[in-house]
Amino acid sequence: MWMNYIKIAWRNLSRNRMFSIINILGLAIGIAASLLILQYVSNELSYDSFHEKKDRIYRVQQQRMDEGNNLSTNWAAGTFGIGTHLKNEFTEVEDVVKLIKAQPLLMNVAGKSGEGLRIEQAFWATPSFLKVFSVPLLKGDAATVLSEPNTLLLSETVAKKLFGEEDPVGKNVLRNQGKVFRVVGVYADLPENSHIHPQTLTSYSTFFKDAESPGLETTWTWDGCLTYVLLRPGSDPAAMEARFPGMVQRLAKMKDGTPVHVAYSLQALSDIHLYSHGRMEAEPNGDGNTVYLLLGIALFIIVIAWINYINLATARALNRAVEVGVRKAVGSQRSQLVWQFLLESALLNALAVGLAVLLMSAVMPLFNDISGQSLTMSLFGSRVFWTALTGLYLAGSLLSGMYPAFVLSRFKPVAVLKGKMISSRQGAGLRKALVVFQFAASLFLLVGTLIVFKQIRFMRSQELGFQMEQTLVVKAPMAVDDAIYGQKLATLRNNLRNESLIRELTASSYIPGQPVDFNAAGIRLRGEDFKMGKEYRVVTTDGFFVQAFGLKLLAGRGFSDQFGGEGQSVMCNRTGLRKLGFAKPEDAIGKQINFWEQFYTIVGVVDDFHQESLRESIEPLIFRYEPGVKGAISMRITADNAQQAITKVQQQYAALFPGNPFDYFFLDQYFDNQYKADQRFGQVFGVFTGLAIFVACLGLFGLASFTVMQRTKEIGVRKVLGASVPQILGLLYREYATLVLWAFGMGAPLAWWFSARWLEGYAFRTGVGWMPFVLPLLIVLAVAFLTVGFQSFRAATANPVKSLRSE
Repeated sequence: MWMNYIKIAWRNLSRNRMFSIINILGLAIGIAASLLILQYVSNELSYDSFHEKKDRIYRVQQQRMDEGNNLSTNWAAGTFGIGTHLKNEFTEVEDVVKLIKAQPLLMNVAGKSGEGLRIEQAFWATPSFLKVFSVPLLKGDAATVLSEPNTLLLSETVAKKLFGEEDPVGKNVLRNQGKVFRVVGVYADLPENSHIHPQTLTSYSTFFKDAESPGLETTWTWDGCLTYVLLRPGSDPAAMEARFPGMVQRLAKMKDGTPVHVAYSLQALSDIHLYSHGRMEAEPNGDGNTVYLLLGIALFIIVIAWINYINLATARALNRAVEVGVRKAVGSQRSQLVWQFLLESALLNALAVGLAVLLMSAVMPLFNDISGQSLTMSLFGSRVFWTALTGLYLAGSLLSGMYPAFVLSRFKPVAVLKGKMISSRQGAGLRKALVVFQFAASLFLLVGTLIVFKQIRFMRSQELGFQMEQTLVVKAPMAVDDAIYGQKLATLRNNLRNESLIRELTASSYIPGQPVDFNAAGIRLRGEDFKMGKEYRVVTTDGFFVQAFGLKLLAGRGFSDQFGGEGQSVMCNRTGLRKLGFAKPEDAIGKQINFWEQFYTIVGVVDDFHQESLRESIEPLIFRYEPGVKGAISMRITADNAQQAITKVQQQYAALFPGNPFDYFFLDQYFDNQYKADQRFGQVFGVFTGLAIFVACLGLFGLASFTVMQRTKEIGVRKVLGASVPQILGLLYREYATLVLWAFGMGAPLAWWFSARWLEGYAFRTGVGWMPFVLPLLIVLAVAFLTVGFQSFRAATANPVKSLRSE
């Protein structure tokens, strides 16, 4: 019986090749697209899932408040003391891990000459790191590592780069060609789906011993420490969080007893990658909204493909009515017919799945390129992949086959065999509703795509308030004595001034496009009460910062090496000026501020500029002067011969800072990297929107072909009575144009609402406008016209004699 079902199903698919190809191709594209997105989503949701104690690990999030107790700043790396206080105050806390991210450093093997290895992800860590997190220790004693000062662990990759095949345990390394550290172990590299990838872990006791503040372990005011807590089994994190305000109110005070305005919460380890974007994150994180929006797109595409099958199957009901009547007449039960049609759906979906796997393999490199992912063919060996594939296959077979099966199997054999067949309009209402849904989904996605690209274009076209074209940025040398760095920097500037290729050179702790993590609270005008203190971002610069970046001075002057006592001078931006309480820039010049109980004179006010991307609001900035600031070295070069300028800079750099790698980039590219995630999202959104529209048009093409076939005789009669080709085209197209307009009425309001909500995530944003709605409507109407018009034109231009003879 089952073999008979399979034979009949195959014959039906072979007999109706065009409809079979449309269905198989549409389903294959839908399944392939859905699988790619599901793999992307699965990877994003899998972050930190490899830790054995992941369900009990939480990171402590910190919220600083202003003087009005309003949220001022979200910190991923909060105060150093919170971990100590939590361990002392809450029995639920089993262990605490403290991580402090270090500045990039240069590491050499002691006793070996040559250029060192640049370490970007260096951390100080407490010994509990390896106890709480599932990071295999490949070499060393897990019971003692990270317990002694001046000891460190190396990641497997760093150990091989520094020592090759030698055992590094017990050997010494130099940080920045200065302090000596002993290697006590090697740990396995953390997998890609980790929110943190330390290359080296130095004992926390080293930092604590060298720190300036003796009360570091209990302070409520010094930020910069990533704190993780391991809760005891059965602990309730929500109940624990509810007691945080009481602890803060009782303990969070400065030395003079002044309350510290701060709040804390617990964030599950699994939520960090997608839902944490605080200050001083260990690494840039993903976006949970993007992940679930792409999941929605995957659902749209596969549902559109299933709808195609349902529409074409029900539209062909008339052609199969006689088949059903004969089979019932010779004894077939309705249940047998249902199984027959479900098997046809299963066979068609099986062919589509096979084609989808081939398509997925072929386009995976392209998908990785536009999405920034690193998916490989190894996913075919994962349980998740086959579970998703099996789920799509079963769901597709049932959802796309269930309705046609029950519709076709209910035909009455007597009526069919007497010629009283059902109308060709059987199921027309459902088909129209499904077509409306298809195009509503397509319009929704198309509007969303245009809004995304409109916002990206808006951000990239805005004036940023500073000069970044032809600005070369060289990373500061690490292996150099701080005492002579300022002198060498001045020598570098003087030497390059003689080169016509270099125009301006400045050093600063932060460059535009880089988040300012130096956060200073309590800054106020001299004479004001401490309670009037406010929070500012602090940038340290030399005397050439304003000129090099082309900042606009609103009042006063920029820093200059020509003035005495410049170390007690500060500048601010317009937003910082308003926060200090000044209405006019010139009113602030000469005034003094209390900066951590030291007094600084405001000598200049610069106009606001975008320190970060337009997603972020402009922060109040305070600029401090330090001629030898050890930060990025930025310089303006001439556009005519950039490579020659780079060569000249490299030669001077190598002569003054031997042993330091020459690492550089251009500021415009660096700044644009902030929009890379948005651009990738737009590209992924656009590609899958195009696929959704293509799949919808495949179904519309098949449906239009069948509709024209059913109306062949009507078209012939109309031509005989004098109807022109345009009139017949309009008659056939009008029905589908009406459905598209209905789809627009459904999809447009939803698209507007989602677009407005999405744009709220940007401090500086474009308006939704009308063009992103009108253009998609015109595009979909045009696509529908081309799709329907192709078949309609053939029917309208056919010989009416042949049309009237058709049965």
